[in-house]
Amino acid sequence: MTGSDGDQLVDIEQAGSGRLLHRLVLADVPHPGRWLDLDGTSYLVLQRRHRYRLVQGRYRLARVVLQVKAQRQPADAHWWRNRWVIGDPTCTYNALSPLLRCAVLPEGPCSGCLHHRGR
Repeated sequence: MTGSDGDQLVDIEQAGSGRLLHRLVLADVPHPGRWLDLDGTSYLVLQRRHRYRLVQGRYRLARVVLQVKAQRQPADAHWWRNRWVIGDPTCTYNALSPLLRCAVLPEGPCSGCLHHRGR
């Protein structure tokens, strides 16, 4: 269901179980690695899939399915080079990921880490 203003039907499913958490219409559907806040709960988008329907011999986008994990956005998450990164993205050991901070000290914090190395 795509509206004239670009709104899209989105199913929010729990990653792992596939249990439907929400069904809603969004103008801007988030990509994997971004957080989504719904009804006071924060979710990390892990996967985005598209569902199509055959209409008059052509496939049309019917809805988007987001696989999410309930997770509060960390205080040290930064928007860096068009993506979310946890911790200090200038450190060599940073995973440059919204899921994992770094290989040396995954739980953090980055401030005061003895292994900090600039890229």
